[in-house]
Amino acid sequence: MKVKKEEYFQQLSDAVVNMEEEKAVAIAVQVVEQHIDAFEAIEKGLSDGMTRAGKLYEEEEYFIPELLLCADAMYAGLDVLKPHLKVSGEAKGKIIIGVVEGDTHDIGKNIVKMMLETAGYQLIDLGRDVPPQRFVTVAKAEQAQMIAAATLMSTTMDKMEHIIKLLETEGLRGKCKVVVGGGPVSPAFAKKIGADAYAENATEAVRITKDLVSC
Repeated sequence: MKVKKEEYFQQLSDAVVNMEEEKAVAIAVQVVEQHIDAFEAIEKGLSDGMTRAGKLYEEEEYFIPELLLCADAMYAGLDVLKPHLKVSGEAKGKIIIGVVEGDTHDIGKNIVKMMLETAGYQLIDLGRDVPPQRFVTVAKAEQAQMIAAATLMSTTMDKMEHIIKLLETEGLRGKCKVVVGGGPVSPAFAKKIGADAYAENATEAVRITKDLVSC
């Protein structure tokens, strides 16, 4: 009996959550062999699994060691699927992405970056532990349409508001959208600091970016 693609996606997601690197690779190989869309497999399989792992981390059922093992499984699957991605040839806009100062967790940021690149956007990755001024300086220099800022720590969320205030000071707020995301971030927080949107996960980030960025 032929396995439905949704079952492959679920198996990929489970492999990530269960920290099963070899299984993630095996399922990803099957996805390629079955000619299933790689972007969809990443979005609904690997990325979904990492989102689930992130929630377990927030609930303190998983800790950093488990989260890193989940990431290993996800990246192992990605290595198989990435060569089969159909990248959009049309340049849709320039986005600055990074993890705010004080936080060095970049798993979620890396997933969002890859999904946005696949969707056709030009990403400038500042990495992790990025000061607010650097986001703004690079956005100005590159004439970026959007800043995507992430954090997994509640103690660094204020840096996101600082980015928005600096954009206002530089007179760039109307030209550069700001999307925030990460474990402790919420729609209410995004609204409070004046961000343009909150993205719960990589899939949502792509959808939001399509609404906000037109170039």
